[in-house]
Amino acid sequence: MTSGSQSDETIPGQLPQGNLIVFDGICLVCSGFARFMARHDKTADFRFVDAQSETGRSLYEKYGLDADLMETNIVIVDGQAYTKMASFTAAMHSIGWPWKLLTVFDFLPIGVGNWLYDRIAQNRYRLGRRACPLPSKELKDRLID
Repeated sequence: MTSGSQSDETIPGQLPQGNLIVFDGICLVCSGFARFMARHDKTADFRFVDAQSETGRSLYEKYGLDADLMETNIVIVDGQAYTKMASFTAAMHSIGWPWKLLTVFDFLPIGVGNWLYDRIAQNRYRLGRRACPLPSKELKDRLID
């Protein structure tokens, strides 16, 4: 599905549809991931939601995640929500070659992959925070909330 076939409008009170990436907009690693995806998603399939926004918090709650902790990005592809390491590999699979090679992490046992993801997530603010995140043009054009 291309961005031309996705609705660019979200009806107030309803969660957005289509392929989404919900990311921690304060975290440099997470916002960097969103900028990376916006730049390499050549078919513009993904739209983006800041986890700190009302929509982002609602999506965390919808998928049974703690909206205050934001321990994982949420990647939604074709209606299926992925978290932790699966969110990363689902995103890499979606943008094709050569990034699809990173789906090699799918071969790790789920517990190992999620343990690795958790170590990064738990230390993400040590790598830096953005007080006023400035999205790239590619990201800004597809940012929902």
